[in-house]
Amino acid sequence: MAADHEASDRHLKKALSLQDLFFLSMGGIIGSGWLFAVLGADSTAGPSVILSWILGGVLVMFIALTYAEVSGMLPRSGAIVRYPHLTHGGFTGFLLGWTYFLTAVTVPTIEAEAVVSYSSQYIPGLTYVDKASGVTLLSATGILFAVGLMIVFFFLNYFGIRTLGRLNTVITWWKFIIPALTVILLLFAFNGSNFTAGGGFFAQGGASVFQAIATSGIVFSFLGFRQALDYGGEARNPQRDVPRATIYSVIAAVIIYTFLQIAFTGGINWHAAGVPVGAWSKLSGSPWAAAPFASELRGTGIALLAGFAVLLNIDAWISPSGTGLVYLGTSTRTIYGLSVDGYLPPVMRRISRFGVPIAALLAALIVGCVFLLPLPSWYLLVGFISSATVLTYIMGGVGLTIFRKTASELHRPFRLGGAQILAPIAFIAAGLIVYWSGTSTLNYVVVAVLIGLPLYAWFYATPRLGVPGVVSGLLGAIYLIAILATAYFGPINIAGSSFTGKGGLSFWPYVILLLAEALVFAGVVWATARPSDRREIIAGLWFIGYVFAMYIVSYYGVYGPLQTPLLKFPWDTVVAAAVSLVGYYLAVASGYSTPEIEAIVQAEATVAGQPQTASSDTGASL
Repeated sequence: MAADHEASDRHLKKALSLQDLFFLSMGGIIGSGWLFAVLGADSTAGPSVILSWILGGVLVMFIALTYAEVSGMLPRSGAIVRYPHLTHGGFTGFLLGWTYFLTAVTVPTIEAEAVVSYSSQYIPGLTYVDKASGVTLLSATGILFAVGLMIVFFFLNYFGIRTLGRLNTVITWWKFIIPALTVILLLFAFNGSNFTAGGGFFAQGGASVFQAIATSGIVFSFLGFRQALDYGGEARNPQRDVPRATIYSVIAAVIIYTFLQIAFTGGINWHAAGVPVGAWSKLSGSPWAAAPFASELRGTGIALLAGFAVLLNIDAWISPSGTGLVYLGTSTRTIYGLSVDGYLPPVMRRISRFGVPIAALLAALIVGCVFLLPLPSWYLLVGFISSATVLTYIMGGVGLTIFRKTASELHRPFRLGGAQILAPIAFIAAGLIVYWSGTSTLNYVVVAVLIGLPLYAWFYATPRLGVPGVVSGLLGAIYLIAILATAYFGPINIAGSSFTGKGGLSFWPYVILLLAEALVFAGVVWATARPSDRREIIAGLWFIGYVFAMYIVSYYGVYGPLQTPLLKFPWDTVVAAAVSLVGYYLAVASGYSTPEIEAIVQAEATVAGQPQTASSDTGASL
């Protein structure tokens, strides 16, 4: 098992340069987010959403900096799902890896949905408006269209990382040029009064600035920075280039998206949008919602800008497709990483003659297509993807701190200065973004985190922990039935002024049932595992406790369902930050020197021809 971490990536082709890694990250960043998020952000926070983009970028930068050191020290394909296993063992590694898998595998889906949504302007029958919810959904024809597009993503990934890197570089240059031209052209229709319309700069209230970060697509737009991390095992010089590409991509994203938001907000023609002046919240239900920038350009009444809108419709194919292409590769490497950690069958590590994990690639395609059925809309997926992904990023600062204790011998070409302060800040940053996403989103995130535990029982508990096969099989089946029943009779939707579910199950009974099921599951695995392997179960309990603590804070805060929240703004955010700080120190205290990280340290020491206790940590500081 420990040897797999060192041997697995050696079969992957080392073909990516610094520019390739940077462009992979930017290819993930500039996708459907730039086409849709500006309108959703304005609808949530009004003119002050400009601050949301800057603040969101700063928070993501804190997270990226912690991963920059770790990724330079341990460049691995599927990196983010593999680091928690090295710091806390299999239980924590599975919970975070499973959550990350769900978010990574749905991004190609949401990008395909974006292409179909824009195409519906000139190809009738691809979408329809659901009468009950008012949300635009893909029709059966639209779903087939999206599946076909994802199959194209599959074949472009199939022919290898060198082909993917070169193709993505060309596409990303296009992605830089089109948004830049959009900003410049919208200056001809810029109206400064829009920034005070509807009640001033903070027309939607101060709390909305933070909510927009998590729910409107802002964080979703920044999430592509992780591409350089996930492709680290295929870089030519990973220890130097992966940290640089990660940091550069976040800086570039903040600049690009801030200017795009300023241009879009300043260019709004309220009459053309069909909403009253300053009615920010109504933008999301306006005709512009299907194609925000193209609609705005046409609404200016300026011929040049209206002509450019045609080019944007072309970009609506290229930008999301480019991102979907990159993220299908990310999903593949996520499945590959989970297999390396022992959570999925070894077949997922099988490499094709083109140097690609072929079984994992096929699995990513199939699972992504399945998500088109229950969630056939960009707006239905974006909040869940953002919150669940950022939840996995809490491990950046935790991993940095633990690795400095358990792997101090490993060379760090980039060493983060002030890590004692920045690591907990990164954890808090991720925790706050999760909190700001609101109880309605967290309801699904909590269930998504826990519902994968049967896979842990079926694929991991017996071969890795020595749990009897009958016990792991029955435990997984019973737990799956229990959590599905609890979710069904609990809060299927949390909206409005009350907490309601199919069976009218109220908040506290629902939370207690979910928590009890998770703890009983962990307890049974601990009791039946080999005594030498029980530590990883104890090491993962902090994560379950943290998820439920944030869920409870969310329910009583301003982003929850209560008409009169117990925690008022900004004190609710202060409480969420305090809970996250406690969570950080519990996570660090729970980490230990796992057999896998010990094997890696020993292997590096052997290669370097030095004693295991020697230190070669001479990387540059920031």
